[in-house]
Amino acid sequence: MTSGPSGIVRVALLVLAIGAAVAPAPPEVIERWYSTGVYPFLQRALTTVTNLVPIALLDLTVAVVAAVAAVRVARAMRRRGVRRALPGALAALVSFAAVLYLLFLGVWGLNYRRLPLEKKLDYDSARLTGARALEFASAAVSSMNLGHAPAHAQASTSTDSLARDFEQVQRDLGATTTAVPGVPKRSVLNWYFPRAGIDGMTNPFFLEVIVNPEVLPYERPFVVAHEWAHLAGYAVESEANFLAWLTCTRGDSMARYSGALAAYQHALAAIPQESRAQLPALGDGPRADLRAMADRYRRTTRVVRLAAHELNDRYLRANRVSEGTASYGAVLRLMLGTTLDREGSPRRRETFN
Repeated sequence: MTSGPSGIVRVALLVLAIGAAVAPAPPEVIERWYSTGVYPFLQRALTTVTNLVPIALLDLTVAVVAAVAAVRVARAMRRRGVRRALPGALAALVSFAAVLYLLFLGVWGLNYRRLPLEKKLDYDSARLTGARALEFASAAVSSMNLGHAPAHAQASTSTDSLARDFEQVQRDLGATTTAVPGVPKRSVLNWYFPRAGIDGMTNPFFLEVIVNPEVLPYERPFVVAHEWAHLAGYAVESEANFLAWLTCTRGDSMARYSGALAAYQHALAAIPQESRAQLPALGDGPRADLRAMADRYRRTTRVVRLAAHELNDRYLRANRVSEGTASYGAVLRLMLGTTLDREGSPRRRETFN
């Protein structure tokens, strides 16, 4: 039972968090005042600082919070006993969760509620046809066959060159203040990522990027660009994938090959089995790379992977992404339905130019 000023504060925090979760949020308002207003400056400041720290601040924060919580609970139990201390500990936990959620929304999470790219780009759902998917996948196969040798001649993609291409993609989409790319970091979660089938994540509190060290060199450009897209305020997975693909198509040989691999996989999933025979033949090199990617996926732990998938699905739906984890594959809609100019830049609607 809550009483006194601390109890009132806890109730107020809980009410505020619930209100923030369910309150209507006009996408136009979020887009103007948060996603393209306050957030870009907040991101540039936070990521600039976290880039200077060699370790993942997520790890440090979790360790400190867990230690402080354990010490406080232990002291309360010694002073008051388990029965009397438990309600207070639960109330503190609820208050902490409320603060954490409000912080999540303020630092990054409101980007889930911004205007979708379909509303800002020259996008037409009538272009989403089987024929276009087949044409798109065929082009990806050709790019993979031609790009395999040059890509494998490189040790890796230059982070600096990928960052320049990513900046241009943001400007193509109308950004006046572009995101600071995050330095890909390792984490204690790296033991978990390979088992759960997670390639990377963006820390929504410190706006830093963590990448699974087992990601293959020709997967890495797309994965890194995807996480950078989250830093740029594109929270929905399909939109982050779209920015990653646009970035890779502008890049060096390794980046272009990485983008072609991702495009092929997304397109193939939308093509009926009986129509796949119409695709050009994949070369031995791309086939070997796809097998290596599949082998990496098979090394995941099924129980951990399914649990992570379910948790991520619930997280996305809780943040108003109705498709849940299916939103990752929804990038094909943007790839097929958006008009690109000769340079591969998406055309924007006049009202957003």
